[in-house]
Amino acid sequence: MTKKTKEFDHWIRNEFVMLNDTLEGMYREQADPANVVGVGEEVKQQLLLEGQKYIEALLKEGNTDEGFDNAFDLLGNVGLYMAACRRHELTEPSIERHSPLKEASALAMHIGSSIGVTPRFSTAHLTTHNTSINGTYKRFTSDPAEKLFIDYNTRGILAYKRAAEALLKVLPLGISHPMTPVLLEEVKRALVDVINSNQALFKQLDTASFFYVVRPYYKPYRVGKEVYRGANAGDFAGINVIDMMLGLCQANDVDYAQILVEKLLYMMPEDQATLKECMRLPNLLDAFLAAQTHRHESWYQEALKVFLQACKLHGDTAIQHHNQLVEKYICGPAKNLANQHLDKVTASGPPLQVLLSQLETLRDKRAAAKRADLDTRYDDLKVLRQSLIKSEVHHASE
Repeated sequence: MTKKTKEFDHWIRNEFVMLNDTLEGMYREQADPANVVGVGEEVKQQLLLEGQKYIEALLKEGNTDEGFDNAFDLLGNVGLYMAACRRHELTEPSIERHSPLKEASALAMHIGSSIGVTPRFSTAHLTTHNTSINGTYKRFTSDPAEKLFIDYNTRGILAYKRAAEALLKVLPLGISHPMTPVLLEEVKRALVDVINSNQALFKQLDTASFFYVVRPYYKPYRVGKEVYRGANAGDFAGINVIDMMLGLCQANDVDYAQILVEKLLYMMPEDQATLKECMRLPNLLDAFLAAQTHRHESWYQEALKVFLQACKLHGDTAIQHHNQLVEKYICGPAKNLANQHLDKVTASGPPLQVLLSQLETLRDKRAAAKRADLDTRYDDLKVLRQSLIKSEVHHASE
């Protein structure tokens, strides 16, 4: 890490946070806490100009070939700065054709294109690749709600990754291998950890603090002339590996494939490679359907029982996320939002109702829900449940 990079990183970890905290305090004092226009203009300019000074120096320094990790970390710092400028409406993509943050855009595009990721901050920058110094990792603010949100997102992501890694180990062994139920039990444990993490977040995260302080930093913003959607907690390969390896979602489904294409460059390069590899692999649900002639074999019964439980748990995580977290932290507060702010609610870009419809589709695919208007694996899972020996059926729905 060069001297200039270290100086910018120090600013992001210290003065940057204090400036955001000051502005958030000003917003909270208003009757409409969602309004940021005309509030704290001097502080906003200080944030804009201080960040720009560091970025201009880095842009002049050029590519120092310090390796992927340092480049990715620097991209995150540039992205945090640009996201904060978007949050405080120093930039507004709906009324611009090019980002006014020219130097930041140039540096972000240079780094992003050189390492093969989207030129903005991503989920990994604040979760799995967010280096802690003396017990503190990078954040936008010092608000406890933001720390809670990042902590539990990171826990959930790490648990999903554990489940995905276990599933990928099943394929070369085959469903009849004695280690397959062992690996599927590990998948179950990891998914239970996701559920517990989501539940803890649901109980502890303050709704108003998330909606008015945390969420606004995840909005779409322009880099150069292009608008990039906000970072999403699902921007890692693990959750999609689980979808596809279990067989609940399929890469040749046009709606699901669209999700994979849109999120690919928001992932770490190793995650991109994992996802591409997984898209061409067979899935376990189809393997069990093809093995029904062995339904009376003990290996089939043992492996299928655990497989069905893993499918149920994965569906439960999707239902929990949508029915609890999205409803409590996005839909509920949005009902009380002034009309002029409604078109800026989501980090994904589309209006709230469009986003909710997309999330409902994904939830029901992962849960294999029975829907006349949607292709899910409901019928196939029903066939597999019926192939369990009768005494095992009640366990499969646990």
